[in-house]
Parts: sequence; structure tokens; C-alpha cells
Amino acid sequence: MKSLSTRLLKANTLLMPYSSPHGDGLGRAVPESDDNTRFPFQRDRDRIIHTQAFRRLKHKTQVFVAGHGDHYRTRITHTLEVAQISRDIARTLGLNEDLAEAIALAHDLGHTPFGHAGEEAMNACMKSVGKTFEHNEQSLRIVTVLEDRTSKYRGLNLSREILEGLMKHRTPHDTPNADSVTRSPTLEAQLVNLADEIAYTAHDTDDGLRAGLFSLQEVRKTRLGLLAAKQSEERKTELRGSIVDFLVTDLYAETELLLRKHSVTSLEDVYAASDPLVSFSATLTQNLEELRGFLWDHLYKSEAVQVQARRGQHIIRDLFSAFQKSPPQKVLELQKKTDGALEDAIKDYIAGMTDPFAIAAHSDLSKDH
Repeated sequence: MKSLSTRLLKANTLLMPYSSPHGDGLGRAVPESDDNTRFPFQRDRDRIIHTQAFRRLKHKTQVFVAGHGDHYRTRITHTLEVAQISRDIARTLGLNEDLAEAIALAHDLGHTPFGHAGEEAMNACMKSVGKTFEHNEQSLRIVTVLEDRTSKYRGLNLSREILEGLMKHRTPHDTPNADSVTRSPTLEAQLVNLADEIAYTAHDTDDGLRAGLFSLQEVRKTRLGLLAAKQSEERKTELRGSIVDFLVTDLYAETELLLRKHSVTSLEDVYAASDPLVSFSATLTQNLEELRGFLWDHLYKSEAVQVQARRGQHIIRDLFSAFQKSPPQKVLELQKKTDGALEDAIKDYIAGMTDPFAIAAHSDLSKDH
């Protein structure tokens, strides 16, 4: 077998000059010797998927509460779809697939139970004590503080490119606080942001149709829905795939145009850029916003989803209040481990819960009273 350094050099010849390279990059907080067979971002990917936080995603809500139906997306199936789309985009654009995949796999680790409704409830709880909650920041906290893989240091000691990708992760659902990193995100981090949008727009449309919350005819009233429906009928394939195809194809064309427009020829050019370089076209952005608006009205704000959302928010608020008065042993252990405030430990504990565990914990509160 060829040496790692030889394989790294060969792999880097396949990447565009503005890609994040395999091997030496921004490094890790704690230096480590090279692995005998895996590239650095491959090691990071493996560390992420072996965390407890990653395994818990299979029982966390995407839109419908986990367990509501066998074929609706959960947070883990969403994550896997984002990772798959991210790798495809990275490969086509000549970027680092391993880095894109690792960022995608970690981007939702910090999500609360009960989806974005749960996140809103947790943020309200933290605001009551003068703090905030944002799931991207919690994802970063999980890989740098809460998950352990060795007694030598806290966290997973991931490559800085991945940590910065989590700090810079932004979609219409995400509003992370400003951070200390002033350089722009890598192209791999930027494409994961859009792969996230592509994945949830397509699969939420699919789940909404499956749930009977709207019809294909209603979807066809949006421009992107009409284009995708016509293509899926011609190809005799599912609507979800056609939505993905339109979005990804547009992203390729617009991104290549932006890279040429801004004369991007190196990774340093990417770091210095003031605006995103991975993007949809203006027309497609309008069409995407129209479809997202449709999903907002007919799916996210539907009574079927809102009933679950209100219940989830009620559970999180009750748990937070109860744990403030009488913290469970696990909360006290987290507080000791992180050397932080009690409310931060409560937040870490509740945010890490799966939907079924949170429901059971809330049921136990009623039994205690």
C-alpha cells in the first residue's frame, strides 16, 4: 500500500485549487499524528458518526414527531440526505468531498427534540435566564465539549475547517450568533448550507404529500413545483428527485459563474471573499422562496404539525422549569463536567434528548406530582 503522504498528494491533484486540501490545512486544537490509512477529514467523519449525539438523531423530529410514521423523515435521515447531496455537489465542483460530508453529518447534532419548535422553546427558556439557544452553536458545543473520545482532551478534536463550517452554517432556519472567525467559510461549508436547503425543501414536500396535507396539484401552482412535476412525469420518477435536480443543476451553473466573476483561483481567495461563492441564481432563489412559502403555509403551520409542535414546546418548558428546581443527577454531572452554570447543563441535557425520552421524562414529572 502506498504511503499516506503519497496518497494525499495524488488525491489533491483531483481537487480544484480553491478547494480545501486533504492533509495539512488549518489543523486541530490538539496536534495528532497521522492515521495510517485515513485522511484527516475521513477520521473526523468517523468520529462524528460514532458519537452518542449522532445516534440519537434517529429519534428526533424533522417535521413530524419521531415515531409518527415509519416513512417520514427523522433528523438522522435528513442528515444523511444532506451528506449525500453535499458529497455529490463537492465531487462535481472539484471540492473536498470528505470535508463536505463531515460538516453535513455534524450540522444538526445540537438539535433539540421536537424540531424547530423545540429549538424555539429552548431559546425562550434560555432567554429567561439571560442567555440564548441556537442549534448550530449547540452542535459546535457537542463536538468540542460534551462528547468524549479520549481522556487526553475534551471533545472530538476535529479539524478546524469542520468547526468553522459549523460556526458558519446558515439556512433560512438558522441564525447563529457572530463568532470570532473573520475569514469567509470554505466552499465546502458553503455548499453544505445549500445542500441542507435542497434536502429539506425536497423531502418536506414529499412528506407533506405523503401525509395528505396538500395535493400535487397545489404544489404545481408554484413555479418550482410545476417544473419539477413536469420533469418527474416525463421521467416517471418521484417529485422529490426532480426538485433536487433543478436546485443542484442551478447551483452548479451559478457557482461556476461566481467563481469566474470574482477571479477565485485559490483557497486564500475563498477566505477573503466578502459574499458567498456557492449560490443559486436570482430566478431560482425566487422560485425556491415561493415553494418554501407554500410549505410554510401548508405544512409547517398546518394544524397536524402545530399540535405536535405545541406539545413538544410544552414538554421542553416543563422539563426546564422542573430541572431548575430539582436537577437530575445527569444534569449535575454535566454541570460538573463543563464547569458551567446550572441552566447550561439543563440545556445540554434536554437538547440531547430524543423525542421519546423527552416525552417519558415529562410523564415522570406528572408521576412525581
